[in-house]
Amino acid sequence: MSNDRTDSREDDEVLDHEDDPVVDDPGSNGAGESPPGGRSVGAANEPSDEDADIDDLGSDVKIDAEIDEDAEDELLGGLQIDSTDDIEVPDRLVDQVIGQEHARDVVMKAAKQRRHVMMIGSPGTGKSMLAKAMSELLPKEELQDVLVYHNPDDGNNPKVRTVPAGKGEQIVEAHKEEARKRNQMRSFLMWIIIAVVLGYSLLVVSNVLLGILAAGIIYLAFRYGSRGSDSMIPNLLVNNADEKSAPFEDATGAHAGALLGDVRHDPFQSGGMETPSHDRVEAGAIHKANKGVLFIDEINTLDIRSQQKLMTAIQEGEFSITGQSERSSGAMVQTEPVPTDFIMIAAGNLDAMENMHPALRSRIKGYGYEVYMDDTIDDTPEMRRKYARFVAQEVAKDGRLPAFDDEAIEEVILEARRRAGRKGHLTLELRNLGGLVRVSGDIARSQDAAVVTREHVLEAKGRSRSIEQQLADDYIERRKDYELQVSDGYEVGRVNGLAVMGEDSGIMLPVMAEVTPSQGPGQVIATGQLQEMAEEAVQNVSAIIKKFSDEDITEKDIHIQFVQTGGSGVDGDSASITVATAVISALENVGVDQSLAMTGSLSVRGDVLPVGGVTHKIEAAAKSGCTRVIIPKANEQDVMIEDEYKEMVEIIPVEHISEVLDIALEGEAEKDSLVDRLKSITGSALEKTGEGAGTGTGGPTSPSPQ
Repeated sequence: MSNDRTDSREDDEVLDHEDDPVVDDPGSNGAGESPPGGRSVGAANEPSDEDADIDDLGSDVKIDAEIDEDAEDELLGGLQIDSTDDIEVPDRLVDQVIGQEHARDVVMKAAKQRRHVMMIGSPGTGKSMLAKAMSELLPKEELQDVLVYHNPDDGNNPKVRTVPAGKGEQIVEAHKEEARKRNQMRSFLMWIIIAVVLGYSLLVVSNVLLGILAAGIIYLAFRYGSRGSDSMIPNLLVNNADEKSAPFEDATGAHAGALLGDVRHDPFQSGGMETPSHDRVEAGAIHKANKGVLFIDEINTLDIRSQQKLMTAIQEGEFSITGQSERSSGAMVQTEPVPTDFIMIAAGNLDAMENMHPALRSRIKGYGYEVYMDDTIDDTPEMRRKYARFVAQEVAKDGRLPAFDDEAIEEVILEARRRAGRKGHLTLELRNLGGLVRVSGDIARSQDAAVVTREHVLEAKGRSRSIEQQLADDYIERRKDYELQVSDGYEVGRVNGLAVMGEDSGIMLPVMAEVTPSQGPGQVIATGQLQEMAEEAVQNVSAIIKKFSDEDITEKDIHIQFVQTGGSGVDGDSASITVATAVISALENVGVDQSLAMTGSLSVRGDVLPVGGVTHKIEAAAKSGCTRVIIPKANEQDVMIEDEYKEMVEIIPVEHISEVLDIALEGEAEKDSLVDRLKSITGSALEKTGEGAGTGTGGPTSPSPQ
């Protein structure tokens, strides 16, 4: 036995590992029990001083550039810069977060107190960025390495040992060095014995064949015996030696083995050829995230069994590794508990909570925070300055884009306003906005431009259209080719409705109505693949029609067709005023202006209610050749159409169905009679109609939809 062994292995026998370096940590196996949720006792009991938390973690983020307070109303919020090169990008991710102030403060507090967090919100609002930011805030000095040892008493129950980060490599290298020296001694002894046997067989027995056979048996015996020495080398399961910050593990969409750990299958399970069970153990994301952050997006896509086991790992702070396949030899192996003292960040859209295991959500909520991510934020000078910094961050992150000049930054901020869909707000779906920044930079780079200009951003807006926008534009062009779109004259029972495809593209959706004699009780029949909300909207409209009509419609069928809705059908109630106008036109045999398009929801009393996507709908109407668009008055503040469409279309805000009919229907005498009758029935008489309805301001408005 060699005497020059390393200090970390002094008098260390791998059968009991008594002198391996260990840390007295509540998360380590055998050294104590973690409190519920896997948090260290010291962090959990530490007093929380809110002001101290904010000061320590850098809640206040300043822009290191000159600010002209007299120019704060401008798009850059008074920021005096020539390009993004003049904007300093913060080093820490937590300081790079734009908006989401509530979520940001929660993450900083959760990092301080080691709490779990669930973030719910739209894609691209910064959930993964905040999770990574939390890992940077956690202390690196608490990191641990995890070693798995052979168990001489039960080979299928490997032993687990935790040591300070970086110590695991030293232990493994010391074991390897010791095994190498033992193997050298064995080899030396083996060759001496073989030489003696061969010499004896040649000189004494004079039988060369017998000597070779004996030498082969001796060689195999020594080789077989050396495998036991190699099996004493521990398996470094988790190695944090080179980590510069606390671990961050993204386990989104991970299968059970990748999440919970696994034991590889061994096809050679006997005869001395098998791989020791501790060498086949693989760490899962929950083990690699020990003392760090485990991030799982779309948490509802994780199967129930994995969620249950994840819940156990959170509660106990440790979780044994076993083979995930029941037919594998690894299923017979189960390690001692491996530390899983991580902070859990679960994320998803609003539907994520529906399929999430209630007990898992209870664990996160009971030992942490739930945060809803904002889609938009108030458009203030400070936020516009931060959006300028966002552009600088995207340029720095990509590393291949030219700087953006001040006008290009202003155009990006204008697009952030437009995508918010609400006046006085900026969008917080920054992943998509970052895509616009990158496409703009790519265009500038392809043209060998020194900086990205406003023209590059405008070109990028055309090139970076979503699939829905491209489809909508294609539909509009095809309908023009086949004369399916009518944009002049009057037609009975036909109205140009407007709809939204996806989230950012509008399309014209004609609605046609026909009244026919009924062969049974009269009914309203709507076709066009209507989904539940659209069907309910049609029923609400039918209530107004029944109350409005002078004729007995119990013996008539009212057919409503949504023309060319495509495979996805119609979902939502924004076509309510379109349906009502088409049906009333068909009942009264009065034509509808085909140069007019409209969108709006409708109450059973005839009030026009706000809808979403008005900006995209107005632009679709302009592309289709319509010259006027009716929208709910409550949506008037949400209109932010591109400059090219402002001269093409007149926007008419309305509050009541009577205003819609007054604007849309043909013929003064007939129209006045219809409008007066509807006013008296609904009890919502308005003093101002016609032109006044299109230009008036003020008055009660309904809340704009989110």
